[in-house]
Amino acid sequence: MPKFNLVLLIHAHQPIGNFDEVMELTYSRSYSPFVECLARHPRVRVGLHYSGVLFEWFAERHPEYLHRIGALAARGQVEVVGGGFYEPILITIPLEDQIEQIRRLSDFIAEHFGKRPGGAWLAERVWEPQLPAALAEAGVEYTLVDDNHFLAAGRELPELYGYYIAEQGGRTVKVIPGLQRLRYLVPFGSVDDSIAFLRAAASEHPGGMASMGDDMEKFGGWPHTWEHCYRDGWLDNFLAALEANQDWLEVIPPGEALAARAPLGRADLPTASYTEMMEWVLPTPARQRFHALQEEFAARPDLRQFLRGGFWRGFFSKYAEANLLHKKMLRVSSKLRRRSGKVAKGDANRARAVTHLLRAQCNDAYWHGIFGGLYAPHLRSALWRELIAAETFADSARHNAAKYQAANRLDFDADGMEEIEITSPKFAALIKPSGGGTLEVLDFRPSAVTLINSLQRRVEACHARLGDATQAAARVASIHDQTLAKEAGLEHRLRYDRWPRHAFRLLLFSTGKTHADYEALRLEESAIFAGGDYQAGQVTPHDVKLTLEAPLCDVIAGGRPGDKLRVVKTMQFDWDEKGSNVVCRLELGRSGPESHPAGSATPTQFTVGLEIVLNLLAPNEPDRYFEFPRNRHALVWSGVVEGSQLRVVDEWQNVAVEIDAPGASHLWVAPIETVSESEGGFERVYQGSQILAVWPAEIAPGGRWSAETALHVTPARQQSAARGS
Repeated sequence: MPKFNLVLLIHAHQPIGNFDEVMELTYSRSYSPFVECLARHPRVRVGLHYSGVLFEWFAERHPEYLHRIGALAARGQVEVVGGGFYEPILITIPLEDQIEQIRRLSDFIAEHFGKRPGGAWLAERVWEPQLPAALAEAGVEYTLVDDNHFLAAGRELPELYGYYIAEQGGRTVKVIPGLQRLRYLVPFGSVDDSIAFLRAAASEHPGGMASMGDDMEKFGGWPHTWEHCYRDGWLDNFLAALEANQDWLEVIPPGEALAARAPLGRADLPTASYTEMMEWVLPTPARQRFHALQEEFAARPDLRQFLRGGFWRGFFSKYAEANLLHKKMLRVSSKLRRRSGKVAKGDANRARAVTHLLRAQCNDAYWHGIFGGLYAPHLRSALWRELIAAETFADSARHNAAKYQAANRLDFDADGMEEIEITSPKFAALIKPSGGGTLEVLDFRPSAVTLINSLQRRVEACHARLGDATQAAARVASIHDQTLAKEAGLEHRLRYDRWPRHAFRLLLFSTGKTHADYEALRLEESAIFAGGDYQAGQVTPHDVKLTLEAPLCDVIAGGRPGDKLRVVKTMQFDWDEKGSNVVCRLELGRSGPESHPAGSATPTQFTVGLEIVLNLLAPNEPDRYFEFPRNRHALVWSGVVEGSQLRVVDEWQNVAVEIDAPGASHLWVAPIETVSESEGGFERVYQGSQILAVWPAEIAPGGRWSAETALHVTPARQQSAARGS
């Protein structure tokens, strides 16, 4: 009787921009001991996939690790599997970029391990039907997805002990179904249960193949798994058990397993990812209902296979911040690859810019679940930094000049509404008229820093479980089964924003409101002027004029019928060798019927606030701070600035922002903090600071009122040196 095959494809990856200490810890607790353990069991032969992010990090920090992988590959114990170099979700990037990502990793593997890979790991196992053609074009022979991809297509679990052929446009790729049951047993079930599952499968499918693809980080990198896998010996025991059962079971790499058997047939798979991802992507109310349905039908696998959840691209409609980052990436790719002026394709600067673009396609910051880094500002900022570097080159090449400033009207974020893009050698800005006439993006190019980059606090499905979270776990469990918290009382930190966190949002509210109301989101500001659809009139490379008119009663309860308030926002952009300047000028005018009853023409009093949002990432680091004439405050500071000026400094990213709001009575400052779930449990994350310039306003019928706020952006270290000279 032919032996039953077990195919293990273990994947390791860290995001672009992750903290070095996190990578070192994961290396010492997961990557290194996993390979050490594997080397002790030479008859267990597996596929290993490492993203190019990790390969580059190993080459710099732990070159000996590459030699260890190479030694295992040389003796036939490890097949090194390819994929996209910087771990993109392939279906979200242009085809040219897909192929370059895959070929770069294949080239690296061939150079370091002596053989081009036949297989490719799909980031987050995200599949769409058009992938076979792209994979085949890049030289990929096979990939692995989850069993639920096949179940959603109507296949049954007993049909998944082999592999299938997927095709698009006549181009084919072999597709391996990874079994969720194995993914949950290894390493969270007992060794005996894992072997029993395989023995039963071998009995039912003689000569068949069971496959599992999953993260190396769950062997030591996830909470409590180092103790379970290495201190308590689970992984050694599991690999030893696989060797002990080699009379009927053979563990072999995926490429070898596929070469030894014919496909089971064709598989025309729908869009899918792993089960948990398809839940995370759903809008919060739908996600809560979907989770309840999954629990209701947990004992009915015949029905549960058709509970598919969402579609990975849904993250772009669920999170505007992810969509903005993605559309920025697409625009930079288009600029770089199709409109780089006369720059030769072999130019070294262009090659560096393309690498910046490919690094910015790293998937983690584009989505959110227990994994995923959208809520991690350092990961978002890292991708923005790469995009800024690539776009700065592309724009300079396109304009073929050291000095330029350009304006462009376009639907930047693909929402059907027009945005306005302003670019220069020093900055790039994006204005969203339909989103309250706000400044959505402000990039400072000399330091490759995006300055706004905050996150709207919104209801997440996981928030309902905050009250059940604990600060310790009694047993090892899958991340999906744990409810941990990194600090107590996080349920009291939940706040939900009315608006996306952009700059130059106009908040008109009644007198008597305080800084405490602002921090607690209790201003009860006029919705129409804060988030309404402003009309863009004059647009030049230096000036953008936005207008909105609405009834005065939308600002002040009991406002006189017929009276209207007209708001004109003018954003002005300029730059010089020292930095860039952005000014938002406000003009408010009150109009109404020419004749009013006697005594009715009284001035209307309210408060005007113009909001700035800045995210410089580190709330408590000494090199990032609010600077005052006599002292400094860390960015986590909340309080009131008496006066109209404030300087915000980030020495690490080398940027400083001077805020000047002439005539403002105060500047109100408060941190923006989200509560979200990660591998380590619920956590509070600083997403920037909200800074409100506040003026008392009084407008009589026919009257006018005006104010402005200016931002002066410079390199921090350059200015610090000048101040000290």
